[in-house]
Parts: sequence; structure tokens; C-alpha cells
Amino acid sequence: MNHFQYKGNELFAEDVSLKEIVARVGSPVYVYSHATLTRHFKAFDEAFAGAPHTICYSVKANSTQSVLKTFINLGGGVDIVSGGELYRALKAGADPKKVVYSGVGKKDDEIEYALNTGILMFNVESEQELTRISEIASRMGKTAGIAIRVNPDVDPGTHPYITTGLKNAKFGITIDRAMEEYVRAKSLPGIDVIGIDMHIGSQLTKVNPFVDSIEKLKVMIGKLRSQGIDLQYFDCGGGLGIQYNAEEPPLPADYGKEIVAATKDLGMHLVFEPGRNLVGNAGILVAKTLYTKARDEKNFIMIDAGMNDLARPALYDSYHGVQAVTRDQDGMIVADIVGPICESGDFLVKGREVPMFKQGDLVAFLSAGAYGFAMSSSYNSRPRVAEVMVKGDKFEVVRERETVEDLIKGEKVASFL
Repeated sequence: MNHFQYKGNELFAEDVSLKEIVARVGSPVYVYSHATLTRHFKAFDEAFAGAPHTICYSVKANSTQSVLKTFINLGGGVDIVSGGELYRALKAGADPKKVVYSGVGKKDDEIEYALNTGILMFNVESEQELTRISEIASRMGKTAGIAIRVNPDVDPGTHPYITTGLKNAKFGITIDRAMEEYVRAKSLPGIDVIGIDMHIGSQLTKVNPFVDSIEKLKVMIGKLRSQGIDLQYFDCGGGLGIQYNAEEPPLPADYGKEIVAATKDLGMHLVFEPGRNLVGNAGILVAKTLYTKARDEKNFIMIDAGMNDLARPALYDSYHGVQAVTRDQDGMIVADIVGPICESGDFLVKGREVPMFKQGDLVAFLSAGAYGFAMSSSYNSRPRVAEVMVKGDKFEVVRERETVEDLIKGEKVASFL
């Protein structure tokens, strides 16, 4: 249950009417269910109850402070990919010793910030990055805990744009090169080799690719131990999928059973980086119908949310379920639901049967909690939308809607003009 359900003909988030939220906050608006966030985290955490582990939520999926705080309050850590995400996590109360830093392009000032913060470890993505972390840590008189992100060359069977574990991906160090990098890392100043990391893709709907990758890395771990490199942490990454449409991803309990079985003989502390799995179905985007238009046999529903608010359909041709906030439409219609952005790619739904929305009707786009607001922009000078969190029969605005004044904050006209 994702706590977005109809009561009569009206759609609610937990015990709050979405219609009431829009009346008070306006549209478009992202709405998150605290109960769903909590349930998803606990389900994932309990799946590994039989093994020492840390759940490091992947901040990139949704970096809103209230979302971060929800998971931190439940004992979670964070997986970050930038200095900005580290700042957000710390402001939300993250324990530095539950922070892992991934990402292929860590800048010097970001590495310094993480070292001064005292994070658990960097997931190193390249040979040059390893050298740079060593140089910076040595200069600062610090020691950097590191894991090497090993690219196992396993096909995760997901969209090419979110596949990260194949040989030709920009992520990680290839499995045939990683061994020598571990040996080199052991001799570098300012480096403490404490872990191994993998992350093979996003929105995976089968467990086999995870297990296959772990089996490859277990061979490497055995070789490393034979050379005196005894790792403490096994970062299994994230990527477990959710149901957007007809997908049938494994439940966290089933995923956990397989992963625990595959790693039980290693005696290592497991780290996980779930993102979408925790937040995807815990958030929706609500928009208002502006106009409808019929052209020959093509029907369009124009709404006040666009690709700048929810980019996934334009980027990946992604599916988001559509529901009427108030069920009073006259049947169904095959239509495109499009936004106000001046781009042909500005669509949220293409050629799908949806309720016959009319002007003023509110439209809910489901499973929008991950990579929704986090990927939004102010393209076409459209202020970014508000975010709301619901808990029981109460809700709060957790991010104010931007204003047109916000659009030019920090901007100035050149003095020579």
C-alpha cells in the first residue's frame, strides 16, 4: 500500500485530500507520503536483519530535506554524488560515519569537504581519482577510507541510459584493472583500503544480475585477502526496481534473502544504496488541466506541469500512472498529456487511455517520488514547483514554490551594457 487511495471519488494522500492541498498550495505540486517512505525503508532494512548492514539512501533520487530526515530518523545513512548532496545530508542530520561518496567527477574542494566531514568512505571510480584523493588527504593530514567501484561487466537488463555496470560504462574501474588498483591503493599515503563497491544499474527487476556481480567480486575479494588486503565493507549498490506499470520487481525480502545468501561467508559489513525503491512510489505530482484540443484523430490534454517538472517521460519515455484527483469525468479517451514547454518532447503521457479530463480537472501522476523534483529545472523561466509532505491527517509545505524573483537571484546585467 502506497497511501494514495480514493475515498469515495476523491484521491487522498494518507488522510489528506489532494484537492485540499492544491486549494491551499496551488499546482503543480509534488506530494510525499511519510507513511510510505517509512514503510519502504523498514521493509528494505528488515530484509537484511540477518546480516550486519547499513542502508545508505541514494540522495540523488530525491534530495528534499524532509525526505532525508525521514530516513535519517530511521537510522539510515546516505549515498552522495556531490558536495551539495553532502551539505544537504549534514543539514538533515546525517551521521558522517554513515556517508559513502560515489560519483565519477569528484572535485578537489568536494574531496576536501568530505575529508573534513569525516565520511565513512569514498567509492573510487578511476585510477586518477584514487591518486588525487591520496594527494589531498596527505596534504591535509587526513586518512581517506576508500572502496573501489568495480565494474563487473554484467548486463542488468534495464534501460541503456541507466545501465552502469557494463564494460563500456563511464562508471567504476573494470574488473580486470581493479586488482592492481587495490594493490596500488594499499601503498598510497593517506589511503585506508576498507571496502569494495559495485553498482550495475537502476530499475532492475530481477535479482540474478546482483547475484552474478557479487559472485564475480567474491573471487576478487579472495585474491585480495591472499595478498593481505582484508576488506571490511561490501557496498552492493542500489538499483532495485519498483512497479511503474507492468513490471514485477522482487520484494525487498526476496532480494535480501538472495543477497544475504550470496555474501554470508564473507564476514563483511554490507552497505546498500537504495534510492528509487524507497521514494519512487512514495510521491506523486499533481497538475491542473488548462486546455484540451482535438486534431484529426489526435487528442491533447494540456496541463500546467511540463518536462521541466517531470523529466523522466521525455528522457526515457518513462511510464507514470495517471489518476483523476476527483473521479467525475465522462469516460476515457486516448490522448497525449502535454505541458506548456516549447519543445516537441514536452509530454508526460503519449497515446494512452486516460480519463476524459476537462478544463480545471486535477491530474495525479503516480510513482513520481524518485527523479521527479530532483531532476526538475526552471527551463522556459518556469519557477520550480512546491513540495508537500503528508503525515496522517496533516501536511506541510516542505519546499516553497519558487517565484519569478527567484529565477534571477544571483544574476545581474553586465556593467558594460
